[in-house]
Amino acid sequence: MIIEPKIRGFICTTAHPTGCATNVQRQIDHVVIKGPIPSDRKRVLVLGCSTGYGLASRIVTTFGSGADTVGVSFEREPGETKPASAGWYNNRAFENRARTAGAKAVTIEGDAFSDAVKAETIEAIKANLGQVDLIVYSLASPVRTDPKDGVTYRSAIKPYGTQVTSKTLNTGTGEVSEITVEPATEEEAAATVKVMGGEDWELWVAALAAAGVLADGFTTLNYTYLGSKLTWPIYHKGTLGKAKADLDRAAAAIRATHGPEAAHVVALKAVVTQASSAIPVVPLYGTLLIKVEDELGLGEGPIQQIDRLFREKLTNLKLDDEKRIRVDDWELSEAMQAELKKRWAALTTETLPALADLPKYREEFLKLFGFAVGGVDYSQDVDPRVVN
Repeated sequence: MIIEPKIRGFICTTAHPTGCATNVQRQIDHVVIKGPIPSDRKRVLVLGCSTGYGLASRIVTTFGSGADTVGVSFEREPGETKPASAGWYNNRAFENRARTAGAKAVTIEGDAFSDAVKAETIEAIKANLGQVDLIVYSLASPVRTDPKDGVTYRSAIKPYGTQVTSKTLNTGTGEVSEITVEPATEEEAAATVKVMGGEDWELWVAALAAAGVLADGFTTLNYTYLGSKLTWPIYHKGTLGKAKADLDRAAAAIRATHGPEAAHVVALKAVVTQASSAIPVVPLYGTLLIKVEDELGLGEGPIQQIDRLFREKLTNLKLDDEKRIRVDDWELSEAMQAELKKRWAALTTETLPALADLPKYREEFLKLFGFAVGGVDYSQDVDPRVVN
């Protein structure tokens, strides 16, 4: 079949196996060209391994440091005439290449919030790695069912305490307009913390510890985004900010139990993701950021960010006041933020083409699903069940 992108709002419902595999290979090439990354963490668990920063972490640890990995993600399998999720294709492409390189690569596909998947993952670690030296937590989901009481919680990406009026962007039409978002209720804020806070991270570490699969001196990293003051009213000072603060709480709790270097939150830069495309204000900020960081020579995607994290930040550990590792330093530099602030004030539908880069934003969004990838012939028939 010929697979084309089908987009509804901020969701793409199809993915291309060849495009996804090409994306994975190019990320591997980036790491290999830069050379080995010295590390004694050779047994790695990546929770949320199939796209974005999680996939990049699996690639960097395997092809940079020679690690064996177990990955966990929630995916949709393909049918004879129905494409799989992009993450399913990414997982297969990664596994093929890792095994060819002589590395172990085992993937568990299911609900990472559930006790059943935790148990399955522990068995996979015992059978393939023995123990883990590093756990990367990079899960992104709008919904979580608490395994303790069976209650399903849904996040609400809203301001907290007061309504917010700000500029926003329709990425389909290119129209810049104003949007007013009402504040979350206390119940919505609490649900967002349940979904996106640190509780499940703690449950994973506790389950791994109880099963005896945590190596002495292990480290766990949880990826977050703090962001620019331009997005703070919706993001950092909204319900998401409360969830992010809970990550700091969880990191401190894990350190208190397992040692002073056992857990760190890692603040990363803004990149185009399906999740971020749904947040008011954020896509508009993203189109600006893409333009300005390219002009300043500071552009990074997930693989560049995670490569820099492992190659530079983790080998020379410097922490902020909350004991976070900061890889958002380029985005939040004074020069970058001053230029973004100046352009934000001048943004209208008419000025958007000159001040921002909506075409590249759209391209980066499509690449998440294996489309708009250079060198791929999308007119060719492909079997949606096969990944090279």
